[in-house]
Amino acid sequence: MRDLLKAFKALSDDTRLRILNVLLERECCVCEVMQALSISQSRTSRNLGILNDAGFLKSHRDGMWTVYAIDYDAIRQYRPKLVELVGLALEGNSEAQKDRERLRKAERVGPGCAAVCTR
Repeated sequence: MRDLLKAFKALSDDTRLRILNVLLERECCVCEVMQALSISQSRTSRNLGILNDAGFLKSHRDGMWTVYAIDYDAIRQYRPKLVELVGLALEGNSEAQKDRERLRKAERVGPGCAAVCTR
């Protein structure tokens, strides 16, 4: 029951839903999520951490970047359905579509990503 509650709490925030939406497109580093959602690094990292802690994400290192993706292998029975529902629910959402459009232009940048990501 505790895992289910943690999953629902993770999905109870619009930023985390938007993050899942862009991760449904492809795996992303923090700076790509920042650019796609036009949010700060700290907000991005905090929300990725919550999604990761709830069991929705996996991460790996790619050079200097930590890359996040939906963890379809590790999520229990109900989580794939929750992720699928998030995608379906956001299909016609204009903000979610703008996030995906910005994601197409997003790039992996180094330590100075704040300057690039706030443009």
